Amino acid sequence: MTYEMDMTDRVVLVTGGGRGVGAGIAEVFLRAGASVEICGRREPESAIEVDERRTHFSAVDIREADQVADWIADIESRRGRLDIVVNNAGGAPFAEFGDGSPRFHAKINDLNFMGVVHVAHAAYPLLRRSGSGVMLSVTSISARRPSPGTAVYGAAKAAVESLTTSLAVEWAPGVRVNAVSCGLVATPGSTGHYGSDEQAARVAATIPRGVLATPQDVGQACLLLASPLAEHVTGAVLDVDGGGERPAFLQHTPNAGRS
Repeated sequence: MTYEMDMTDRVVLVTGGGRGVGAGIAEVFLRAGASVEICGRREPESAIEVDERRTHFSAVDIREADQVADWIADIESRRGRLDIVVNNAGGAPFAEFGDGSPRFHAKINDLNFMGVVHVAHAAYPLLRRSGSGVMLSVTSISARRPSPGTAVYGAAKAAVESLTTSLAVEWAPGVRVNAVSCGLVATPGSTGHYGSDEQAARVAATIPRGVLATPQDVGQACLLLASPLAEHVTGAVLDVDGGGERPAFLQHTPNAGRS
């Protein structure tokens, strides 16, 4: 028996695929041979290109259901199919909960949860028609551990994980639905979040593997879950976090965790 992760002839949609983690995901699927559609509110400075094949960008605000529906319809008219959806777009600025207005919190939820709902709703008919449709969502460790400063973001990601398990049952057996939960990821914009290179190294030291994930690490996890190698995996949340976070008590306990 041979094992294939060849995505030739597959059409893949990646929301927020023009930069950061989304760009890493888009690149991995391009390298696997897929045709990749990406979206964002602003066009990236340059298209992601592999062997003269490149991503196709559409300006879409996934918080707007009508824009999402029009985008999916456009993909169908141009490509004739849609096989894999990766709900990646999301994020939140740091702000303590009490300092955020109701409108601010609603926008965070709209981007990180309702955007996923809009994409899932519009894409489902095409995924079902594919015969091997897959929907993936990129979530976060913030979904399952305290997320001070981004509390609504963490709650929205928890909602995405709940949606994943529910749709995996509703859409079975025709469409598989899984999620990839990111730990700390190094992106071009992460310096502003983690601080200087020295501070980022200290953050990485809290991870058992000792390094931050790359966007490609997340993309490779998505490729695995979208491939036939995971054909019996649905309703799962795969952690891509380098082992999580070292328990805080270890730094105060002599010899704990030492080999």
